[in-house]
Amino acid sequence: MPLMPKRYKYRKWQRGKNRGMAKGGNYVCYGEYGLQCLELGHITARQIEAGRVAATQFLRREGKVYIRIFPHKPVTSKPLEVRMGKGKGEVSRWVAPVQPGRVLYEIGGVPEDLAKGAFQRLAHKMPVRCRMIYRRHGL
Repeated sequence: MPLMPKRYKYRKWQRGKNRGMAKGGNYVCYGEYGLQCLELGHITARQIEAGRVAATQFLRREGKVYIRIFPHKPVTSKPLEVRMGKGKGEVSRWVAPVQPGRVLYEIGGVPEDLAKGAFQRLAHKMPVRCRMIYRRHGL
């Protein structure tokens, strides 16, 4: 079952603007290593789940994988071969808008080479460029 909110105030949102750098969630705080986004984009709930599955399978259930993003924004689309007009389409998927600098996933409790391999597998599932970052000690 893909991620989506339990309840929400409005069924259909406008697109809005997704600009600038990430204001929060831009450093590793739960695990030892993190996967940081380098581009603007939308990550769907299915992509988030695919990344989680890829990382946990690669780690063979060692350590812990933390997901730092949640798909809270609905995206609508009209069915195929429908004429123009007649209102806005139904919600087709849920996305998490991300900006450069946002930490998407974190991994803790595993050695660095294992975390690097897991993040390489995970980055292939993401629609944006990513890089691996480390926890800043002394905060």
